[in-house]
Amino acid sequence: MKILKANQHRYTVAALCRCLGISRHYAYYQCKTTTQKLIAHHADKILTIFKRSYQSYGTRRIRFALQQAGISVSRRYIARVMKSLSLVSKYTIKRYRGYQIASNSAVTANHLQRQFDVGTKQQIIVADLTYIRVNHCWNYLCVLLNLSNRQIAGYSVGQHKTADLVMSALNQIKQPLSSLHLFHSDRGKEFDKQLLDKCFNTFNIQRSLSKKGCPYDNAVAEATFKSIKTEFVKGEKFMTTEELEQAFAAYAYWYNHKRLHSSLGYLPPVEFNKRLPLNFVV
Repeated sequence: MKILKANQHRYTVAALCRCLGISRHYAYYQCKTTTQKLIAHHADKILTIFKRSYQSYGTRRIRFALQQAGISVSRRYIARVMKSLSLVSKYTIKRYRGYQIASNSAVTANHLQRQFDVGTKQQIIVADLTYIRVNHCWNYLCVLLNLSNRQIAGYSVGQHKTADLVMSALNQIKQPLSSLHLFHSDRGKEFDKQLLDKCFNTFNIQRSLSKKGCPYDNAVAEATFKSIKTEFVKGEKFMTTEELEQAFAAYAYWYNHKRLHSSLGYLPPVEFNKRLPLNFVV
């Protein structure tokens, strides 16, 4: 069968079968059987990677995950395996979100200016909030992202969309707040409070706000929440705020330590950070 596959682009199947002394029916049967055995050989590995990715990985990320395990296969092959297992990435269905009309009217400018490059030595935090349904009510999730390595630096979950939620996320940041250079967010009212201003002034953190109604100014945070909504929220049901918080804690750990990020060369944020120069502190 190896001879048949290696030469089928040069000779017809009928000619090869006559040379080998086998029927075409037998040749096709053997090729199909060989393919099925190959698919079965890697099916368990692909299924495990897919499930551990919160059912979000497509063929590209699964191929990189397999390469890390020493298995080299094509995306086309992975697609066949996924089809045979009825595995469909959550990203195959587009999801949309609405935007709040009320906004922060502060005169603070957009100092970030869409400079979203990874690996910058400046410690820049981008922030955003989103809503998640919990037992027929809305709960809110605030996530702070370190722009230099796309790592979730802090998060908080609560029943009210307020500045206190943002402060709780800030309190989770492990590095000294004085090491932060810039804090960028959209103009949501939850980012407009004297408590936050006092915190930023105390630690000498520069504020930066997106232009009103322009999500592109906070594109990295927006993209992260799209991932969260697709990978973590989609298809899940949360009965209590505590249940949501525990579940997101597990997701945040996976996101930082395991998830393959295309913007980081398909490395998890923590692994990407380890490969930075020694004088680079994140």
